[in-house]
Amino acid sequence: MKCRVAAFILSVGLVSFYQAQTITGKISDAQANIKAYAEVILKKDKIIRSSITDENGNFRIDAPEKGIYELDVLVDGNIVYKQELNIYGNINKNIIVKKETEYNIQEVKLTARKKIVERKVDRMVFNVENSIASQGMSTLDALRNTPLVRVQNDNISIVGKNGVSIMINDKIVNLSGTELTNYIQSLRSDNISKIEVITTPPAKYEAQGNSGIINIILKKNPDLGWSGSLSTSYVRRSEDGFSNNVNLNYQSSKINSSLKLRQYDNKKRSSEVNSIEAINSLFSDDKRLDMNNGIGINFSSEMQLTDKSKIVFVYDFADVNQNMDIRNVSDYKTFSTRDSLLSTYAEHRQNAQTHMVNLYYDYKIDSLGKKLSLNANYFSNNPENEINFTTDNLTSISSKSFRSYNYTKYNVWSAQGDLVLPFKFTTFETGMKFSMFDNKSNLKYYRVNEFPVIMPDGTNLFNYNEENYAVYISAEKILSDRWTAKGGLRYEYSIIDGESPLAGTNQKYNYGQFFPTAYLAYKQNTNNMFTLSYSRRINRPFFRALNPNRWYTNPYTFAKGNPLLRPSYNNNFELGYSFKSKLNLSMYYQNVTNSFSQLVTYTEGIKTIDYANMYNENNVGIDASYYDTFFKIWEVSLAANAYYTKSKNIIPQIVGQKSFNFYYSINNTISLSSKKNVQLFMNYSQMLPGTFGNFKSDGYSMLNIGGKISLMDKKMQINIFFEDVFKKAISQGQSVYSDFIMKNKNYYDLRSFNISLNYSFGNSKVKGANKNINFDERNRAK
Repeated sequence: MKCRVAAFILSVGLVSFYQAQTITGKISDAQANIKAYAEVILKKDKIIRSSITDENGNFRIDAPEKGIYELDVLVDGNIVYKQELNIYGNINKNIIVKKETEYNIQEVKLTARKKIVERKVDRMVFNVENSIASQGMSTLDALRNTPLVRVQNDNISIVGKNGVSIMINDKIVNLSGTELTNYIQSLRSDNISKIEVITTPPAKYEAQGNSGIINIILKKNPDLGWSGSLSTSYVRRSEDGFSNNVNLNYQSSKINSSLKLRQYDNKKRSSEVNSIEAINSLFSDDKRLDMNNGIGINFSSEMQLTDKSKIVFVYDFADVNQNMDIRNVSDYKTFSTRDSLLSTYAEHRQNAQTHMVNLYYDYKIDSLGKKLSLNANYFSNNPENEINFTTDNLTSISSKSFRSYNYTKYNVWSAQGDLVLPFKFTTFETGMKFSMFDNKSNLKYYRVNEFPVIMPDGTNLFNYNEENYAVYISAEKILSDRWTAKGGLRYEYSIIDGESPLAGTNQKYNYGQFFPTAYLAYKQNTNNMFTLSYSRRINRPFFRALNPNRWYTNPYTFAKGNPLLRPSYNNNFELGYSFKSKLNLSMYYQNVTNSFSQLVTYTEGIKTIDYANMYNENNVGIDASYYDTFFKIWEVSLAANAYYTKSKNIIPQIVGQKSFNFYYSINNTISLSSKKNVQLFMNYSQMLPGTFGNFKSDGYSMLNIGGKISLMDKKMQINIFFEDVFKKAISQGQSVYSDFIMKNKNYYDLRSFNISLNYSFGNSKVKGANKNINFDERNRAK
């Protein structure tokens, strides 16, 4: 039955008939003089249609799909008429143009300039190329200036969302963590046209995660030849850090290729202090040195096979070392009387080599907008993790040494097909996707005396296999010159098989779910726009949250996954308003069921960190953002998120919390010269105390200041900034359990001094191939 439903959804998008919208009319001036042989241009995103008037001034031009178009009329190379048309059917329009001397090119450049922020039916668009605050920097820094986007400790998120997927030119970037940060850091903001913030992703995209999508659109490249850039950066935290990037791009009439090399070596000191307050109490203090270094290479090549088809190949390799030296002191007490005082020194050493291969094929079926896209992806990661630790009992004057080896193999395959079908009455999109995870983990845990002795409690095998099948359909229709509607339905079916041979357990199950999306937009006039959206999503556990293997930090503390963990689901409603594309408001409601997180238990001196489906949650709030430029030199971005959250526990071990939460940020950029090549900025953000799940946060704040200068006709940029100047970005709060309170105070060495230099050479208009295949399953392989 489920297969029939999926097939029906797909078949709806394949059966249809197409007819273009036709615009006809006559062109003359105010004195009724016919404009023969004038050029008429119709533009919408990537769609460009043109026509020439006949000797009587008549013209005919076809719009391949409904939507908002720009209509331009040129006489002798000068634009003499410009209008925005909302085309939802055939139009007959007679045009009266101005005299050429009354509508010169310079005036057109002013009126044609895009707004910095625009609101569309399903996303907010930040036009980076029009923002003085976002030029001459890395893409990561440009994201700091993007409305609704939050960047802290190089972690990227959307306000009000638990996670985010990064896309470049509508394709998911298949990296995560440190590698994602370094890849985005290697891209320059000067190559970006706009950044789209999609808070409610359409049916075309994965339903995975309570997250939004950030889509980075690169500038189009009309020129041929070579280009490149060299960049280097230095960061001083408690320790020094460096990163270097080399980009080479080449474009000919048929081939567009890019080679990106990256290298980094960063160190920082982190502090994690937590305590369990109960009859049996525990105080733990971690002082940690993080040492991360790696190299990576990314090669992509796009080949134009014919006028209608192209193929893209992408290969990415990374060799990453993630090491930690940890000194821990743990104080165990009963009724305030010390039972034992433990001191542990641990060395964590992990090396991982990842390979990713993507193949993409794009075929334009006709000139009216029909398009077929196919892609296939493969990802592998084989991290080797070794932990050596020695625990000294300072109370009984004894010592124990342990060693663990964890060999993990991740393999992920996926394939996807998408079809765009514009029709007279609507525009359909439909497609299907298959993905498969094959992950294996082999953990061995030893007590080290004169010779290693294997410990059965910490030794295990875990094999995990997951298959996902998805099919979707969506449609967008312009109902009138003011109303636009869009809707979609996605069906996903999953088959799970998790086995622990040594433990004798095997979890097999399957499930299928529908994920609808709906949007409605009302454009009252050029200054006021209202939007309404709904989506249902799923959050599947990542591999480590399912893996029952134990990771010990001392003989009495370990973390493990839960193979019985199940997905959570959320329903999202948003009501948005935009005024002059400067002020954007969004009221939202979110319902989350079966949410999972880490669960801490403390029994008889043993601390266990596990995962469990813990609570249901309801959130209602409002997002607000304002973006404007004053005196042509001062760019201001204001953002705020106020919401009420209430969590209800579904297991007895925790106590759900409720509170009002508030976050705000203020970004300022001032240009000190008319050429805008010297700029200063000051950014401040604060999260007030609040709650989520069973956690009460004490809040945090952050002040960043800096400047940038462009030299050599903007081929060289120097950026200097200080992050977390007053060292206030401290994660502090308490988790409320039914039997105890666990307090924490963590700081991850965010206060830093940063300086970076970038030099561009060659044909600066060459942007290189930046296709990244829709492969976000890779992010769950951790």
